[in-house]
Amino acid sequence: MTTQLKADSLSFAESIIMGVAGSAPGFSIAVAIAGLLSTAGYVSPNALLVFAVPMLGIAVAYKGLSHKMPNAGAAYEWTKSVFGGFFGYLSGWALLIAALVFMVTGSVPLGTATLQLFAPDYAGHVLLTTGIGAVWFLVIGAVLIAGIELTSKIQMVMSSIELGILFIISIAAFFHSGVRGAASPFSWSWFGFHYPPGTFAASSLSVVFLYWGWDVTANLAEETKGQDRNFAGRGGFWSIFATIASFVAFTVAALMMFSLKDASGFSDNLIYHVALAAGLGKVGGYAAALVLILSSVATLETTMLQFSRTLFAMGRDRALPAAFGQVHERTVTPVRTMYLLLFIGLALIVLSSFMPSVSVILSDSVAAIAVQVCYYYGLAGLVCAWIYRGSRGFTFLQYVVFPALSALALIGLGFYAITTFDMIVKVVGVGGLLIGILFFRPSGYGRPALVSAE
Repeated sequence: MTTQLKADSLSFAESIIMGVAGSAPGFSIAVAIAGLLSTAGYVSPNALLVFAVPMLGIAVAYKGLSHKMPNAGAAYEWTKSVFGGFFGYLSGWALLIAALVFMVTGSVPLGTATLQLFAPDYAGHVLLTTGIGAVWFLVIGAVLIAGIELTSKIQMVMSSIELGILFIISIAAFFHSGVRGAASPFSWSWFGFHYPPGTFAASSLSVVFLYWGWDVTANLAEETKGQDRNFAGRGGFWSIFATIASFVAFTVAALMMFSLKDASGFSDNLIYHVALAAGLGKVGGYAAALVLILSSVATLETTMLQFSRTLFAMGRDRALPAAFGQVHERTVTPVRTMYLLLFIGLALIVLSSFMPSVSVILSDSVAAIAVQVCYYYGLAGLVCAWIYRGSRGFTFLQYVVFPALSALALIGLGFYAITTFDMIVKVVGVGGLLIGILFFRPSGYGRPALVSAE
């Protein structure tokens, strides 16, 4: 066993694709946009654009930090370098918990999409969908254990097909609405701020979840080519724009083609319903189910990568057991982190099969994940502002002001949203973070490193 990952395994193009796959436009549109529509209503397009601003601020922070400190631990390592071991540890722990919860959020729709292709009458069956999702989960884990290069090649193919189908369906939807008339004519008021009372926090959390995942490129920095040109940081930043465009396009299409009540109820696969309404027939329906499968596989892969690389970095630092900080000699993959992930992930998927419905699983896990993300994204933004505090001019605005304001917005959102949660979300979202304190070991790495301002 060694403690070095395989360098120069990913190109700049592969880094961008990894970022897109992490945010998973197909998966997010299919299962999470309906939840946003039910919360924000007709101003859902506004929510997607407004809450993209702090996300872009954090992406800028990741770009700046990846350039200075490329590390598989990313947010964990950066936070530790400025705020010390305890906060660094909690930042890494937050990502680990968010990734574990997402094992359920990502696997269940994968089971649903598989049934939509082969046995549509059973697509809403919780036990069957979670069982098929568990099988997919094991297959994806096996691919990741085989090595990063095979994983990247599969990602390139899957994401290219996914984006192509999404583009065709969205064009067909707008063409259909323009030629045959829309159920709700397009209105610029959809981009306004007329939020239903009490929905602002819930809407913002939905959008945070939608955009989350592009930061996997930073966790793959040690394995990405062009570290001197910051391919990892730039790849994550540019990938966000593809997801913003796809989210806004399908949200507007859904508002035009359906009543708000109908659109907000399509949490099984919104793309499927848009494709059918756009006149694409069975072929469009099958294509939509295929998009959900490809995107779910892709985002599960990237989430597993984030989990394994973060746990690997924490093990390498002995913040968690040192056995996790080693890679297999042949595959150059931290296989022990993957074995742990597969074990815990399967246990969570089995537990989710006892929940009353697929929609309950999705809504509870989205909110819980978003709190974890607000925390570790927020800390990364503050770290970037601190490290670049001595810069001047545009660099100061780019790497200090923008990330700091974005970080404060996300952290404030997280604290406020906690007050609106039900008990299940509080236990998973907040309890999952706090339980990490039990495993914290202060010796060895607790002091912050001396990081000079640029």
